[in-house]
Amino acid sequence: MSTTTVSANDVIARADALRRDLSGNFRDQLVEAMYAEAETIANRAVKAPGQRRLDWDQRIDRLITSPIFGLPIMLLLLSIVFWLTITGANVPSQMIANALFWIEDQAANLFTAIGLPWWITGFVWHGVWRGLAWVVSVMLPPMAIFFPFFTILEDLGYLPRVAFNLDWLFKKAGAHGKQALTMTMGFGCNAAGIIATRIIDSPRERLIAILTNNFAPCNGRFPTLIMLATVFVAAAFPPALASVVAAGSVVMVVVIGILFTLIVSAFLSRTLLKGEASAFTLELPPYRRPNIKRIIYTSIIDRTLFVLWRAVQTAAPAGAVIWLLSNIVIGGQSLAVHVANFLNPLGVAIGLDGVIMLAYVIAIPANEIVVPTMMMVYMGTGIMTQGPQGADLYNLLVGQHGWTMLTAINLMLFSLLHNPCATTIMTMWRETRSKKWTTIGALMPLAIAFAVTFATATIARWLGWA
Repeated sequence: MSTTTVSANDVIARADALRRDLSGNFRDQLVEAMYAEAETIANRAVKAPGQRRLDWDQRIDRLITSPIFGLPIMLLLLSIVFWLTITGANVPSQMIANALFWIEDQAANLFTAIGLPWWITGFVWHGVWRGLAWVVSVMLPPMAIFFPFFTILEDLGYLPRVAFNLDWLFKKAGAHGKQALTMTMGFGCNAAGIIATRIIDSPRERLIAILTNNFAPCNGRFPTLIMLATVFVAAAFPPALASVVAAGSVVMVVVIGILFTLIVSAFLSRTLLKGEASAFTLELPPYRRPNIKRIIYTSIIDRTLFVLWRAVQTAAPAGAVIWLLSNIVIGGQSLAVHVANFLNPLGVAIGLDGVIMLAYVIAIPANEIVVPTMMMVYMGTGIMTQGPQGADLYNLLVGQHGWTMLTAINLMLFSLLHNPCATTIMTMWRETRSKKWTTIGALMPLAIAFAVTFATATIARWLGWA
């Protein structure tokens, strides 16, 4: 009688050898077989009185998760949420801005009355405070609208259906199906989207979700996208359709962002983060009535105020830098103009200009201040300003500063793809605790933004369109 000793390494080696003979969808087949067997046993053992062939959940799911209608319904709901966010945020944003700017004026007058130097008044109130006021007034209302709608869809049970509809796309990209949920959360705020990646168990796939969440445009980029959609796209339509067309244009940008999410996820899963995809077993919960108290707490406390506080922490230094650049004068021109002139060749190479480049450098702490920073430099004011609207804005950008349709298109692309804001970078570091991956997460989107806009500008000029 002989005894054969088999080590753990031998078992692992044999398992690796057998794994090569498995089909690519072996895990899916295994999960399907398990659930099919469980359903068979349940059907044999459980009989419900008056049982109908299909309940309402199943009937709705046949439409919501349909291969034909699932994605169009998802895009329609997303368009409605964006439209409600865009149109609903305008009035409260203006009211908050007016209130905070009124406080700024009163405090500045008080500082002047007690004899403080102008530069202290300007730095504190027209710099730091105005930066905070702008971020709060632009960021708070959209988040206060978007996050409750998002939480309602989550509480209703629709978001797992979104993950189900998009799972096959993320699977082809070598990512996790739950990344669809974290990407959707990124539309409200990329920092919140990165925190949401905790629902992904696989460290590799969670890292892919973290590094690509930036391609979901957050509400901090909406002011730039809405301004461009309104001035260059919606202006060609009747006023009654302007908001709908603007929302449709923003949704188109969102779709482009989803495409880049999938492309970059596929690249990472086959290069830097190569590995075996984990199995994703998704049980669709029953539809249920949303819990209003939970919605209010989750959307306002956990998401809106939490993200807003992080943004405020980074907006204060940005406001100070903007004021210094616009009020320190050398050779008859402000530092802002000097820096914009220095950056102009780079901006022109990618279809933009130096002022836009300066605005994005200053806006690293918060994307909300891109538009007011551009208006400040273009109009020569010493503080951030909203600037003109409608035809006057079109004349300022096109007539006075040479913007073209290429400028608008490339600014949309750059706004979509560029580096994440400081709040998101901080969150990325806290979630990964890795300098390497935080650096990659910050610089990779910026490199992609420059590459895409340079290619677009080069092709447009070669074809004679610019």
